[in-house]
Amino acid sequence: MDADEIAAGRARWQARYDAARKRDADFTTLSGMTVDPVYGPPEGMPYPGFERIGWPGEFPYTRGLYPTGYRGRTWTIRQFAGFGNAQQTNERYKMILGAGGGGLSVAFDMPTLMGRDSDDPQSLGEVGHCGVAVDSAADMEVLFDGIDLAGVTTSMTISGPAVPVFCMYLVAAERQGADLSTLDGTLQTDIFKEYIAQKEWLFDPEPHLRLIGDLMEYCAREIPRYKPLSVSGYHIREAGSTAAQELAYTLADGFGYVELGLSRGLDVNVFAPGLSFFFDSHVDFFEEIAKFRAARRIWARWLRDVYGATSEKAQWLRFHTQTAGVSLTAQQPVNNVVRTAVEALAAVLGGTNSLHTNALDETLALPTDESAEIALRTQQVLMEETGVVNVADPLGGSWYVEALTDKIEAEAEEIFARIRQLGGEGPHKIGPMTSGILRGIEDGWFTGHIAESAFVYQQALEKGDKRIVGVNCHTGTVAKDLEILRISHEVELEQRRMLAERKAGRDDAAVKAAVQRMVDVSRTGENMIPAMLDAVRAEATLGEICDALRGEWGIYREPARF
Repeated sequence: MDADEIAAGRARWQARYDAARKRDADFTTLSGMTVDPVYGPPEGMPYPGFERIGWPGEFPYTRGLYPTGYRGRTWTIRQFAGFGNAQQTNERYKMILGAGGGGLSVAFDMPTLMGRDSDDPQSLGEVGHCGVAVDSAADMEVLFDGIDLAGVTTSMTISGPAVPVFCMYLVAAERQGADLSTLDGTLQTDIFKEYIAQKEWLFDPEPHLRLIGDLMEYCAREIPRYKPLSVSGYHIREAGSTAAQELAYTLADGFGYVELGLSRGLDVNVFAPGLSFFFDSHVDFFEEIAKFRAARRIWARWLRDVYGATSEKAQWLRFHTQTAGVSLTAQQPVNNVVRTAVEALAAVLGGTNSLHTNALDETLALPTDESAEIALRTQQVLMEETGVVNVADPLGGSWYVEALTDKIEAEAEEIFARIRQLGGEGPHKIGPMTSGILRGIEDGWFTGHIAESAFVYQQALEKGDKRIVGVNCHTGTVAKDLEILRISHEVELEQRRMLAERKAGRDDAAVKAAVQRMVDVSRTGENMIPAMLDAVRAEATLGEICDALRGEWGIYREPARF
């Protein structure tokens, strides 16, 4: 790009920056030095390939979505939390919000993630252990008691039974008196990554995609600010993928959901802004920064050039980040504070829109109040003390970072081509990327490549080529054992007691009729969300709703592969 084009871009950026709202804050260095809100090539100097880097707030958004960077708005501190019953988790949420958290992110227990009630025999011993137990709208009411759902953004990390859980959230907000059309938040809903990595599905892919399509239609029409899909790379990376695989598989899944929306006749400029992303921030500092920058650039280009998005917001890749749980160690767990801080800084320098920082004890148990506070304060130290919010994309133009960004992007493009090839050359019911993803799931293509990457890394650890402090190097320590949070068996007994009490106090005939009505709708082309909402309002439980759909659609079982 020649000097005149670069100067014109800077002028466009300056006009947008001047017109944008900025926070009332001190944007000087610790020593009081004034810094510019963005930096670029020296005036009058050409920079070959600068169109791929550009300016913040301008296509291809490599340097961020907003011309002001974090001077306009800092990232949202959104701590992921959930344990025990709804009352216990409600108390943790109030602690997070009271300590400066800007949003909530709900962690559900394993029975809830699998669409089963707490009194299901398969739930025995798991209730409340890896997240909060939610059996019905009544639990959701308790979970958010005293928290204004119309005034706080709420993320829910659940995919298989995401749609009925979302309906419970809506009913809880409705019972608070909220105007549902104004709700803002994110539902994970990403079923592709379940088949690829996490394995928490209920049905075959097609019924799940039916529900997701209905949800996309409903939110676009009724709750425009709510994001019904958070396409998740986090679990793909935690399963052992490389950074490039995480990026490529995640964006391919996102393209699949774009194709799903288009196949429903939805306007990409209307529904695409409702897609958000969820990435892992691992401990290789510069690789992660490059991954995030490449992600924005790839998404913008594909949405514009492949899927026909013409609005800026439809081309934006907005993403939440969580520091890498898989990087935490049970050995010398206090070291995890350092790892988390480095990973969080990488996410911030990569331009994340919201962030969760893991607690130091999460390899051993759910976080204690103290470790959760340390995780929260880690973000606040970065935000308030380090100056990283002063300049947009401060590493833009770094030879190393730009080369890594280009390399990761090129690897991702190669993977996209292979996924599309998996789908074959024939007609595609939803779209070519979707067909490739479904074939890759069926053939074990994704899981095989992730397993190979995980094996290669583990071999490097065993040989000592890759090093982890406290695990295969610097193993001596004077640290003492941590006090960890333990979930009492009484939590499960109490949850089952409350569930029995609620079932006894409801109108069973109304519940059965509402659930049957939902099943009847599933046999038509009608949107299922209104019927499911009616079942939830009648106090149908999550297990009852999911069991009715299992009876209609069957249960998915992953093919055995050797």
